[in-house]
Order: sequence, then structure tokens, then C-alpha cells
Amino acid sequence: MTQYLISFDEGAMDHIPAGEWEDVGNDAHAVVREAVEAGVWVYGGGLERQQASIVGTDGSVTDGPYPETKEVVGGFSVVDVGSREKALRWAAKFATA
Repeated sequence: MTQYLISFDEGAMDHIPAGEWEDVGNDAHAVVREAVEAGVWVYGGGLERQQASIVGTDGSVTDGPYPETKEVVGGFSVVDVGSREKALRWAAKFATA
């Protein structure tokens, strides 16, 4: 199988009202449990809110890859599935949760 990275930008959950965080957490954990039970879960987690950087082979550090948008990856999951289509189905489950 092939591993796929599913990433979410830092603002992906900004629309969620404070009173719904517990339900969102429960739903997200349910999808992780489903992925574990299906044998496709590899790893996942949240990331510190900071702009992405590119480190060159010479050790140089630059903002990027798109510094004008100040993109930040807020979280990710890695699944091990047989196709991009299957990875996208899992991505939809995580996004919905």
C-alpha cells in the first residue's frame, strides 16, 4: 500500500463554536478509531501555529513555499491505502468530523 498525507490548514476549525469542541473531538477520535480498525491509520496530530519554512540542502531557511499567503499547516493524518481515491475518502471523513 501507499501512505498519503492528509493536511489541514490552521484555520480549518476556526468556524466551530466553543460549545461544540467536545463533540468535534469525539467525532474526530471516532474517525481515527475507524481508521485504526480498518488497518489504514499510520499517524496524525496537530502542529504549532507557525508559518511554514523551507530548509535548503545548504542549510538556508526561507519562508515558503508560498510566503505571500503565509500558509500554516495546522494538523495532519497519514493513512496507508491502495489509491489516491481511497485517501481522499478518508480525508473527507476527517474533514467532516
